[in-house]
Amino acid sequence: MSLEDLLFKPKNSLVMQSKHSELGATTVNGDGFGVGWYGQDDRPGLFRSIEPAWSDRNLREISAHARSRRVFAHVRASTGTALQQTNCHPFRHQSWLWMHNGMLAGFPTIKRDLAMAVDPSLYAEIEGSTDSELLFFLALTHGLVEDPPAAVARAVGFVEDVARRHGIEDAVQMTVATTDGETTWAFRYSTVRASRSLFHSTDMSVLRQQYPDNPSLHDLSDDARLVVSEPLGDLRGAWREVPESSYVAVHGASEDLQPFAPVAP
Repeated sequence: MSLEDLLFKPKNSLVMQSKHSELGATTVNGDGFGVGWYGQDDRPGLFRSIEPAWSDRNLREISAHARSRRVFAHVRASTGTALQQTNCHPFRHQSWLWMHNGMLAGFPTIKRDLAMAVDPSLYAEIEGSTDSELLFFLALTHGLVEDPPAAVARAVGFVEDVARRHGIEDAVQMTVATTDGETTWAFRYSTVRASRSLFHSTDMSVLRQQYPDNPSLHDLSDDARLVVSEPLGDLRGAWREVPESSYVAVHGASEDLQPFAPVAP
């Protein structure tokens, strides 16, 4: 898949969503963007900018030429932290990528407690000041590399426990996506069970049969899968919503949908 196929070509492409999001918490997501992709090496490449995605000429140039078997892309609407490249998603650790849509409530109050819980061997890699990056490193601390669903459950449970001790009851709002370059895990959860939207695509071969005249489907392989905050188009049957308090794991053409719940420390 070329980056252009994801970022620019669809009717409701990610760049279009940066200007006119239909399901997001904010309509405009103009506080920067980021793209992570895998080439020949295990370590993914990153391109991040504080420019709005719709006006960055370098993004359009790169996306027309870069191709990858797995792409992560994110447009940002800041919830209070600074507009700087190191605060743009996705975040990277070795072969892993991570991006987050949502927020940790009361983050300035709980930030110190969360940061002190990060494994010391990982702490020096934290470059920015966002709750999203800190949640990533908490998940790494809790074993993301070995067991992503369990690690995210423990990290979220820890955040909720810390927040509760500070009198913050509705701590976590998240849709999170993470990948090691081979499998992608996407989580939909919030403490109040009212999470941001999350969708995944259906079988491409079936869609081609249903829409033989739709050119946007011809360049995608049968095992192509997309996980998005909101659908990239309006083809009926093309998108399935990830249920509240659940996660989907995508590996090749296989998809595994499972319930998700935080694990308290």
